[in-house]
Amino acid sequence: MVGIRSGTEEPKYTVIGHAGDAEIRQYQQRLAASVTVPGGEVAARSEGFRRLASYIFGGNTAAAGIAMTAPVAQTAAKIAMTAPVAQSGNETGWVITFYMPAQYTEATLPKPKDPGISIVTVPGQTVAVVRFSGIPGKTAVARAKAVLDTALAGSPWRADGPGFEWFYDPPWTLPFARRNEVGVPVVHD
Repeated sequence: MVGIRSGTEEPKYTVIGHAGDAEIRQYQQRLAASVTVPGGEVAARSEGFRRLASYIFGGNTAAAGIAMTAPVAQTAAKIAMTAPVAQSGNETGWVITFYMPAQYTEATLPKPKDPGISIVTVPGQTVAVVRFSGIPGKTAVARAKAVLDTALAGSPWRADGPGFEWFYDPPWTLPFARRNEVGVPVVHD
């Protein structure tokens, strides 16, 4: 079927529990390429994806291709001299992230030519995640976040940082076959 991810590397994790409809996962440290993009949620995702795709398709100091991985991550950003952006408020910026293939280290990963792209080390973390399918517009993301909030409210897990959205499939994937997730770092009380 067209648009179904097959063989795409994803960050490795261990499921350590559940809280209602949320899965609790432990991720190890990993490398990522991130870019901050101003604007609305969906438009920023598109622009950030385009810039990061240019980087992995050869827009780097080695002019080398870097394998695409999943998911593409999106989080609210703090733009200079503003308050943190709230998903439900006036969006002024978003951080779009591609996780790098596990074969790379900071020393071996080609540097981006786009000065707005940063290579970052994402620390290991425990996260609560709710999966959903369909087109990941604002309404669908908000609905999944509500499910996540409800799941955590009745559990020994509590949010410990800003939430995020993860998108695993290309835009041409049929909506019912898309894998999307919302999540938040958590700690156990």
